[in-house]
Amino acid sequence: MPAGGRLIGYARVSTDDQGTDPQLDELRAVGCATILEEHASGADRGRPVLIRLLKEIRPGETLVVVRLDRLARSVSHLLAVIEQLEDAGAHFRSLRDPIDTTTPQGMFSLQVLGAVAQLERALIAERTKAGLRAARSRGRIGGNPGLRAHDPDAIRKARKGRDAAYLDAVLAQADAWLPIVRRMRPDQPWGDVVRVLNRGQTPTHGQGKPWTVERLRRTVRRLARDGLVENSLLDRARPQHGDDRLVRLVAGIKAAAPDRTLQQIAAQLEAMRERTPRGGTRWHPSSVKHLLTRAERLGLAGNSAAALDPSLWR
Repeated sequence: MPAGGRLIGYARVSTDDQGTDPQLDELRAVGCATILEEHASGADRGRPVLIRLLKEIRPGETLVVVRLDRLARSVSHLLAVIEQLEDAGAHFRSLRDPIDTTTPQGMFSLQVLGAVAQLERALIAERTKAGLRAARSRGRIGGNPGLRAHDPDAIRKARKGRDAAYLDAVLAQADAWLPIVRRMRPDQPWGDVVRVLNRGQTPTHGQGKPWTVERLRRTVRRLARDGLVENSLLDRARPQHGDDRLVRLVAGIKAAAPDRTLQQIAAQLEAMRERTPRGGTRWHPSSVKHLLTRAERLGLAGNSAAALDPSLWR
């Protein structure tokens, strides 16, 4: 734990459990002066206590749970929560699991957990496809009998299941696209964000399809509803003055692919049919460099100093 960092305990039980007392004892024993309790199902991501905790936690503080299942219902949910803590400069620790993001060993365990989850998803998908092929070869018709009969309850359950699967797929790739969204929104309109994500060949939302404005906005709205991202990302795009939009757009492109050279960014802007600050259609590395320099001064470009190196103008 970082020097001076405060330990904040989180104890959760479902409505069928007896109480949080055993968790409270363990959390107090490790030095948690503040402990937040919640009665909710583990499958419920809309937990108000957890949502408030993630919004209010401060840099250097550490969220502590007794077991991982007290915090998240799946590996993808766990990774999304930890990413939100890291964005806030906070840390995470599970007492009964080898997960402690303040130590190299704990971070390694977290990375292994993520890799295992990805492998598990791939194996499940392959087994499912194999089972469907075998069933078809025997003349069996797949699918839910309730759906074929248009049963309303079966339809609702199927939609809920698809929604959960979609969200898990989105969260599994969030580290590739969500930082770009956070960097560009709400300063940039959704259309610009989608163009950067798709042109930058950023992994899609888990279904092998490119992003669309509606799909991206709906996904961010869902994550915000579950307390996984900030509601401010959904704010109306702010008015753009002069070539401010180009400054933010170029900063977003650079964030999507930090190794991209100025010449490559210029080529992407031409492919996106963006006009230069003077209204031309041909982009030059010097124009991109000028915009990135302005983005750097405004704090929009992150660590883009390397992008301004003349050796990258190729």
